[in-house]
Amino acid sequence: MKELKIDAKDMDYRELNEKIHEVLDENKDLEKLVLENVVGQRFIGNGVSRKDLTIIVNGVPGGDLGMFMKGPKVVVNGNADHAPGNTMDEGFVVIHGSSGDVTGHSMRGGKVYVQGNVGYRSGIHMKEYKYKFPVLVIGGAAKDFLGEYMAGGIILNLNMDQEDSENIEGRMIATGIHGGVIYVRGIVKSSQLGIAADIKEFTEEDIEKITPYIEEFCAEFGYSDEIKEKLINSKYTKIAPISSRPFQKLYTPDLR
Repeated sequence: MKELKIDAKDMDYRELNEKIHEVLDENKDLEKLVLENVVGQRFIGNGVSRKDLTIIVNGVPGGDLGMFMKGPKVVVNGNADHAPGNTMDEGFVVIHGSSGDVTGHSMRGGKVYVQGNVGYRSGIHMKEYKYKFPVLVIGGAAKDFLGEYMAGGIILNLNMDQEDSENIEGRMIATGIHGGVIYVRGIVKSSQLGIAADIKEFTEEDIEKITPYIEEFCAEFGYSDEIKEKLINSKYTKIAPISSRPFQKLYTPDLR
């Protein structure tokens, strides 16, 4: 495996990103790029289109990690700032820590797995189209407005720091949702939902749907088979849209 390293110490985010693209342009057969001493540099992986590439980020990347990315796997050995996976088309972002607000903002495809917690409005505007299908898996807790205006894909909130019999704390969950589905491990009350969201029956088909993501999540973060089985066999609240056009009555009628 061909591997190269970039030391990001004292680099401005522009300098670092120019260096990343320069290295990738000059090394078409590169399989792993390791970024050392990352401290808040934004836009890492922005627009990179290489399906055979893994980018290792040692440190804490700044906002919009993997924005418009198409293909690579990005592994963050630390926390991440706001909006990792912003408008990502394809690829896989794995965060060994927590991430900030709007994690997975407008994802069109690919996967974002966060071992810890995420901030407000995570999964906002996630959407799917034809074979494009975005997935956001959160190991810890999510702040308010999870899945706001969601239009497609899956959000799986595992809430691993609490039991599946406990009430979660989020508010205004799935406000304006009109596509996709959210699975929350634990109890979500209808009073915690935003407008256009509804609690649906969690079925065997849903278990089959989320099991591969739980298995992959546990493999990525090194969780035991015991924990994996516990998560698979937990109680989940399924949240989905009331309608694909929840605000239809507010639209101006066509008078033609």
